[in-house]
Amino acid sequence: MQIDHLTNQIQSTRQELIDHPSFGWVDTLEKAKVFMETHVWAVWDFMVLLKALQRELTCVNTYWVPKGDPEIRRLINEIVHGEESDIDQDGVATSHFELYVRAMEEAGADTAPILSFIEALKSGQLPFEALENSEAPEGAKAFVRQTLEVVEGGNAHEIAAVFTFGREDLIPDMFMEIVGNLKKQFPEELGLFAYYLERHIEVDGDLHGHLAERMVELLCGEDSVKWKSATVLSEKALRARIELWTAVMQEFDAHHSSTPTA
Repeated sequence: MQIDHLTNQIQSTRQELIDHPSFGWVDTLEKAKVFMETHVWAVWDFMVLLKALQRELTCVNTYWVPKGDPEIRRLINEIVHGEESDIDQDGVATSHFELYVRAMEEAGADTAPILSFIEALKSGQLPFEALENSEAPEGAKAFVRQTLEVVEGGNAHEIAAVFTFGREDLIPDMFMEIVGNLKKQFPEELGLFAYYLERHIEVDGDLHGHLAERMVELLCGEDSVKWKSATVLSEKALRARIELWTAVMQEFDAHHSSTPTA
C-alpha cells in the first residue's frame, strides 16, 4: 500500500523526533513553562491545518452544496469536532488550543505573545505579517512560517500529509511520564498541562490518527505525483518539529547561561 511506503520513507526522521532530547530535558517547572511558550504555537498551527482541510474538503458556504468525497467529509468533520469542540476535565466544551492557553496560565507561562497574535488576526492582519510582528520565539516563527506556506499552496493532499504526520501523538511516553512526575511536584501549576497532553494524545492516537491516514489515502489515490509530494512534505514537517524542539532548548540556554558581571 502507498500509505505504508510513505510511512516507511519517513520512519527514520520520525524516530529521530521521538528520541529528541528535549522530551527528557523538561525536568523542572521553569523548563516546562519555556516548552509551553513555544509549543503553543504548534498547537495553534495544528488548528490552522485542520481548518484549512475543512475549508478545502467540505462545503463551508452559507448556501450548502455537496462537495468532494462524502467519506473525506465525514473524516475531517469528525476530527474538527474533537479538536475544536472537545471537553475539559470538568466536562466543559473547549478547543484544544483554548485548553492549552488555560494550562499555560495555570503554570505561570507567558501567554501574551500568542494572545496578542490572535488579537492581531482578529483585527484583520494577514497571518505572515502578524507572525513577523509577534513576539513568538524565533524557532516557533520558523515552524509556523513553513506551515503557512503549505496552507497558502492550497493542495489538500499536502496539507493533509503535514497534518497527519507532524502530529502531537509523536510526543513519546517518556515525556508523558516526566510531565506526570512534575505534576506530582507542582499539582497546582501543571494539572491542566498534563490533562491536555493525555487528552490530546489519547484522541489523536486512538481515533484521529487513523482517520487522518485514511484521508491522505483518499486524497492521493493512485496518483504517484501526489504520493511523492505528500512524502516530501511529511518529511519536512517532521524535520521542522525537530528544529522546533532544538530551538526550545537553545533559547532556554541562551537566557540562562549568561554569568553575572562583577
